[in-house]
Amino acid sequence: MEAHDTTQLNARRAAAVARGISSATAEFADRAENAEVWDCLGRRYVDFAGGIGVLATGHRHPKVMAAVGAQLARFTHTSFQVMAYESYISLAERLNAIAPFEGPAKSLLLTTGVEAVEAAIKIARIATGRMGVIAFSGAFHGRTSLGLALTGKALPYKHGVDGWLPGVFRVPFPAAHRGISVQESLRALDLVLRADAEPSRVAAIIIEPVQGEGGFNVAPPQLLVELRRICDAHGILLIGDEIQSGFGRTGKMFAIEHAGVEPDLVTLAKSLAGGLPLSAVVGRAAVMDAVEPGGLGGTYGGSPIGCAAALAVLDVIREEKLLARAEAIGARLRARLGALADNNACVPIGNVRGLGAMIGFDVLESRGGEPDGPGAKRATRRALEAGLILLSCGLQGETLRILVPLTIADATLEEGLEKLEQALCP
Repeated sequence: MEAHDTTQLNARRAAAVARGISSATAEFADRAENAEVWDCLGRRYVDFAGGIGVLATGHRHPKVMAAVGAQLARFTHTSFQVMAYESYISLAERLNAIAPFEGPAKSLLLTTGVEAVEAAIKIARIATGRMGVIAFSGAFHGRTSLGLALTGKALPYKHGVDGWLPGVFRVPFPAAHRGISVQESLRALDLVLRADAEPSRVAAIIIEPVQGEGGFNVAPPQLLVELRRICDAHGILLIGDEIQSGFGRTGKMFAIEHAGVEPDLVTLAKSLAGGLPLSAVVGRAAVMDAVEPGGLGGTYGGSPIGCAAALAVLDVIREEKLLARAEAIGARLRARLGALADNNACVPIGNVRGLGAMIGFDVLESRGGEPDGPGAKRATRRALEAGLILLSCGLQGETLRILVPLTIADATLEEGLEKLEQALCP
């Protein structure tokens, strides 16, 4: 790619691109490899963002690229709803085989994460004959109308719209560092079921086993166990949103497996296809088959190129032992962050949390103090200046989240951690 002046590109962007789409950096990517990105001026960055958790297998993994190239040489699109193809079936079979629940499973392939969420809610409503859905504060389930109604973060997603739809109810997500206990969450859920939505009218409870945009908060096993019990008692379906936490990120294929709780439906996307747009709903066969033929799908859903990439991704996760790699990366992250939290020369940080390599921590106003959203934003800017791509999240933007490719070389991981230290200890 020809080198471009960043100022000129940003001016062109401002004139041509809708203001509502924002970017975490003002730089422009030119090329990338595994956990490294080069911008259009040739500057190199270590990537701790992974395209918002999309690249568990890294940028341009050779096996994924080979699979995509082979598919490109055959055909790029027919629409599965017009003329089906074997790779869609093969991917469904492999997803069914690893589904985080016992018994027969079936899969639906789509394009985006919010598409999978909407499809899962539709399936649950049809399967149960009910309309109510319960979600959690801090959740992120997408930007469509239903996605916004389920999402539990006001700014920036709901600014200018109310994000409300009938039949959607919300309870607090437990987070010890915010003073919200599992018991409080369950009391709030009980109140919703008594005062607002009788259980016989509730189709589903949807939860991220590890919240993404909400701040990398881990759903305590006690909560998930109790949700399963409540769902079983009232004929409600439990939906695990694994869009960000799935495909090895947490050291297991799906984060909910850490709790030993089986959902009825799971939504998948992000790292499923190594950077190509592909999403899925995997569910209990009887639940998935509640929808009549033609009631599910999408023109681009289950793209043959995306299917080829996803089949290769599943091979890479197994062959390169990325579940164990996630645990090893997570241990290094926790050790380094613990040292930084104890370093008085660094910005105050705390509340290190997560599973496997899905790790987040808060920037604080003072040691043991309140969250500092502006401070976290300053840290991401310093990180970029040091050559590290790093994202923030959380209800106040106070959380720094690490979504490094699981294929990162040890030397590159160490380099990234050194750059993170530069950003936190200016």
